[in-house]
Amino acid sequence: MPDERLAGMRTADGVAATLEQLILDGVFHPGQLLPSERRLCDKLGVSRSSLREGLRALRSKGVIETRHGRGSSVAQLVPPRDDSPLMHLFKSQPRTLFDLLEVRALLEGESAFLAASRGTPADRVLITRRYQEMASYVAEAESIDVERLARLDHAFHLAICQASHNPVLVHTLQSLTDLLLSSVFASVKNLYHRAEPREMINRQHAKLHEAVVQGRPALAKRVALEHLNSIGERLREIEVETQRLERSAMRLEGWE
Repeated sequence: MPDERLAGMRTADGVAATLEQLILDGVFHPGQLLPSERRLCDKLGVSRSSLREGLRALRSKGVIETRHGRGSSVAQLVPPRDDSPLMHLFKSQPRTLFDLLEVRALLEGESAFLAASRGTPADRVLITRRYQEMASYVAEAESIDVERLARLDHAFHLAICQASHNPVLVHTLQSLTDLLLSSVFASVKNLYHRAEPREMINRQHAKLHEAVVQGRPALAKRVALEHLNSIGERLREIEVETQRLERSAMRLEGWE
């Protein structure tokens, strides 16, 4: 690296830019405590004065927060909850579930393709770790906690997205975490207690993991899309079946 570029990185502005890039790349996560000043100086090769000025710049932008006696941590870049009227409407309307599945297909299909194309050995380790955590829970749990499985499922797909090395894609997915989790929760709750859909979901997760870690982009995208499309189809079948049962019950009971 040229000496001029190295010198630029060691200035306060350079420190701030480097830390911003690390946050954007997901090395440091929202809410995560940053390493000590000494550790950061050693890792970045900068003076303590440059580091402190860089951290001050990030605090002024709201990127990091500092608490006395605790140190600096990455700010919640995306609000943890959105109680806006629009978000309420999204969550309250059943049809939104299918809209969410379409959005997941757009995001996760491309994420799988890019992860298989760009993923590093470290990315593949993390994806495998998230997959094994999910698969082990499914195999070993006596009874499935729907919320826990939904979070493990979401973490697996998020690890794939992070391996895309597209920060905008990652942060878009993270900004929709609550909504996306609700779609995963609905899928698990309505499908996982049924033998055929459960086997289908487990099989598709295994194929998706294999395609991504083996670096097969086209297959990874196809499997991701098949996974979400088949979940949508099964949920629509259940919806239609439920409506038939409700109509039959109404005819049987009458309106007396």
